[in-house]
Amino acid sequence: MQDAILGLDIGTNSTKAILFDLSGRELAVAQQGYRLHTPQPGWAEEDPDEVWQAALTVLQQIASAAAGQWHIRALAMAAQSGSLIPCRADGTAVYPMITWLDSRTEELVKQWQEAGREARIRELSGWSLFPGLPFPNIAWLGQFQPDVFARTERFLGVLDFMNYRLTGQFCTDFSAGAEMQLVDVAASHWSDELAEIVGITPDQLAQLAPAGTVIGPITAEVSQRTGLPPGTLVVNGGHDQCCAALGMGMTEPGKLMLASGTAWVINAITTSPDVTAAPASMNLSYHVAPQRWTISQLLGGFGATVEWWLRENLQPAAPEQVLDRRHLFAQFDDLIRHSPPGSNGLLFLPLGGGAQLAESRPGGGFIGLRLDHTRADMARAVLEGVAFEVRWALDTVRQAGLPVEQVWLSGGASQSPVWPQILADVTGLPFTLTGYGNWPALGAAVLAGTGVGLFESLAEGIARLQPPGRQVVPAEAQRAFYDERLAAYQQASRHLAEI
Repeated sequence: MQDAILGLDIGTNSTKAILFDLSGRELAVAQQGYRLHTPQPGWAEEDPDEVWQAALTVLQQIASAAAGQWHIRALAMAAQSGSLIPCRADGTAVYPMITWLDSRTEELVKQWQEAGREARIRELSGWSLFPGLPFPNIAWLGQFQPDVFARTERFLGVLDFMNYRLTGQFCTDFSAGAEMQLVDVAASHWSDELAEIVGITPDQLAQLAPAGTVIGPITAEVSQRTGLPPGTLVVNGGHDQCCAALGMGMTEPGKLMLASGTAWVINAITTSPDVTAAPASMNLSYHVAPQRWTISQLLGGFGATVEWWLRENLQPAAPEQVLDRRHLFAQFDDLIRHSPPGSNGLLFLPLGGGAQLAESRPGGGFIGLRLDHTRADMARAVLEGVAFEVRWALDTVRQAGLPVEQVWLSGGASQSPVWPQILADVTGLPFTLTGYGNWPALGAAVLAGTGVGLFESLAEGIARLQPPGRQVVPAEAQRAFYDERLAAYQQASRHLAEI
């Protein structure tokens, strides 16, 4: 049997497992979704055991597909980060997973900010305060769910939870651990000071180890339940977006990645963990590549904004006429083609508010809507509004003295025939994309293969597995026009933030 490596993408909506041969060919793919629960306004939870069962399901399907043909040498995970799972010492969850989409701690975060605590927290962790992260959510549990807090012996992220379920070892990597907002980014260990603020100790957290480290073999129970061979090794993975960046070959400054899923996130690479060199609106974290860090910013839930627009404007009202998502997006792309650059003067501010303004709050909408505007103008304005936020963030990276040369585009926007061109024209930068959509799993597979010695280096793993890309270049004739539209967009954003 020939060797194969397995990458798992533990996402917010589903888990996907992909089996690769050592040349990057996909041998088998399996996917299983799970539910997002919103028991109260602003809350966003998932059942950790449902996520675990999804992982077992896809692993069983992959093992069945590989049986007798491929020897699965190792697996690694690219995991959603910033979610919190309170557990007992044996890894049993005592409360639902509080996902990164949750905003129940907005008031607590606001209190900390008004008390002047954010600067010190960012100095240590590299992260500004954000309501969805485990740092404020742990403190919230201590205040509002003291019984749960008292029963919790381990505060875990998704990667460490899954690593434990697979191997019996509590272990996470630095890129995923950093989104707990409890790592001292300069010293590369859990921070006693940050842990004390939220009322815990570092020994209640998982062990930190570099991505690509072999954690150990799967347990006998996992082997029995999935059909994976006994002794299959689990290699430490990382934050899903960092794994995607690795798969794209983003290991040096100048290359950036724009992830366009439910959340849109911009990531740049730096060679220094100096928090003071990062733009104030961005967070400093770890890459899964050694001696590399990322500077990133959550731009907003732009994927959710587009889904909202499609649902409210293109989906038929009659339930029996509900269209599938592929058809809806095809309609959306076609509408965009029927509106010129600038959307006939219409602006759209994304519903989450401006990401580049500290005083911004949720809420957006169309600006300058007239009777002569069409649904096509509205569709294009939605995407141009998203593109203006991306341009604004990239300009901030430049102003911090970091190179901005090329942007890799991953996620849903990369599959569209028109979105990448709008992004390139508005930003004035070339965008690299492929028809490939499984970057997080591919990056995890690179880590798995390197960790067990199938590749001599990450660079070799990337070269072997990475599919070819194509460039979308900006239209030079649109540069001055979009500079003017950006200024109008920024002015509108500032006025909206004031009211």
